[in-house]
Amino acid sequence: MSGVTFRDVKKTYGDVLAVENVDLQIRDGEFVSVLGPSGSGKSTVLRMVAGLESISDGEISIGDRVINDVHPRDRGIAMVFQNYALYPHMTVKENMSYGLRLTTDLSEDEISSRVTEAARMLEIEDHLEKKPANLSGGQQQRVATGRAIVREPDVFLMDEPLSNLDAKLKMHMRTELQRIQEELDTTTIYVTHDQEEAMTMSDRIVIIANGTIQQVGTPDEIYNHPTNLFVADFIGSPAMNLFDVRIDGTTLVGEGFEYELSEELARTARAGGSDLVLGIRPEDIRIATEAGPNTVETQVEVVEPVGSDNYVYVTLAGQDCTVRAAADVRPASGDRVLLTFDESAIHLFDAETETNVHEADTTVVEQPA
Repeated sequence: MSGVTFRDVKKTYGDVLAVENVDLQIRDGEFVSVLGPSGSGKSTVLRMVAGLESISDGEISIGDRVINDVHPRDRGIAMVFQNYALYPHMTVKENMSYGLRLTTDLSEDEISSRVTEAARMLEIEDHLEKKPANLSGGQQQRVATGRAIVREPDVFLMDEPLSNLDAKLKMHMRTELQRIQEELDTTTIYVTHDQEEAMTMSDRIVIIANGTIQQVGTPDEIYNHPTNLFVADFIGSPAMNLFDVRIDGTTLVGEGFEYELSEELARTARAGGSDLVLGIRPEDIRIATEAGPNTVETQVEVVEPVGSDNYVYVTLAGQDCTVRAAADVRPASGDRVLLTFDESAIHLFDAETETNVHEADTTVVEQPA
């Protein structure tokens, strides 16, 4: 078994607390992305697993073995870096085999067999005698991945490995990494600031901010049931629309805006306090053809065509609002339009605590077994 367990893990640099109280269970064979903005602590978490950063407090285990004081080369991990870290004077074959020669007593035949098999899997077998300077960015990334694969590790650690690739190649490599991980069935921790990578590749996502885990869940759970305002705002493109409102009986009231709630939802909303933040995703707002219950009139500021959709920018409840409409729905700037959305698509957050009042009774972070 090669699951990874964090128990109350902390990392400090002098008086600065970089990572706080990380409790997390990553299952054997699971692909987990650690997602957060720059400086959130996500790479520090990965580097503590790798042994590149010491653990200030708590425990990290791989399988049944606590690795706090285990030398990095003995942890059973292999790491793929953002900058590939290939030796320019070595061929592809030499780069892929170097780590095995340095840290194992495998025979040359076994090393060659592993390199050949990894090259075949990555479709770079025709490049084994080339040097990195003669390869494209995508091919260099495959070599770096192959160097990790030949180690046959218990855990793959990937630190933003696709960030240097162009958009088309990045999409292709996402598919390739998923295919390889499923074929090898190796536990993978993947650090990224790119939410699209995390949402498309992961079994589960760990959202981290300011060194603290905000939420752990499947991509669907993270997107549709954000546990707090940070997660709601961070996940989604275009971002979730957020409006300051207050609850008055069964009515949400904002600047020039009212929305009537069902008694059940209003009761939940009132439990979160009188001051709330209303969240609604752009794709959940519709442009209505006629006035009705819970429609609001506003003016179109800008329309941005993006192929299959149009992004319609308006002002709602005194704040900027984005509507994601079908390509055939294209009002002109200055037009007055009616907007509406279903209560089932609403997210309500306590303005003070920033917690999602819908998710108040759910477990934010899965605790280790």
